[in-house]
Amino acid sequence: MPITIRHAEPADAPALRDLHAMPNAQAGTLQLPYPALSVWQQRLEQSGAVALVAEVEGLLVGQIVLHVEPNPRRKHVAGIGMGVRDDWAGKGVGSALMAAALDLADNWLNLHRIELTVFVDNEAALALYRKFGFVEEGRARDYAFRQGRYVDVFYMARVAGGASR
Repeated sequence: MPITIRHAEPADAPALRDLHAMPNAQAGTLQLPYPALSVWQQRLEQSGAVALVAEVEGLLVGQIVLHVEPNPRRKHVAGIGMGVRDDWAGKGVGSALMAAALDLADNWLNLHRIELTVFVDNEAALALYRKFGFVEEGRARDYAFRQGRYVDVFYMARVAGGASR
């Protein structure tokens, strides 16, 4: 089945809430259980955020957001966050979303650096990010509290053209 990538719309808020209420989404992101619909409605209206969704036969199966930095000295930078429905993990949704987001970043938004955090035990996400040229820049210990314990994250980034110092 083909995966369709499109910009997120306000009407997507209920499906995004449901996606982020799934166990893997909660374990792999900073989302809390029992997400409110109003939270997702507000996120879709944020300025400086470019949100894309993935659909298969009308079902929203994933999301990726580029949060473009508002500071003029960092306008070349965006943070990235993404989520895929638990029942669609490992089926190419994350790759399709990442490819679309990086195309926007590189060819339309003039973004030079894309950065993110990822839990150190999220092997699927780490593999995806590495596949698209993200490299680890550091580790934050006890970064977040998840399921009753503190967990570490890696800081990762991708610099356009693979530039490094």
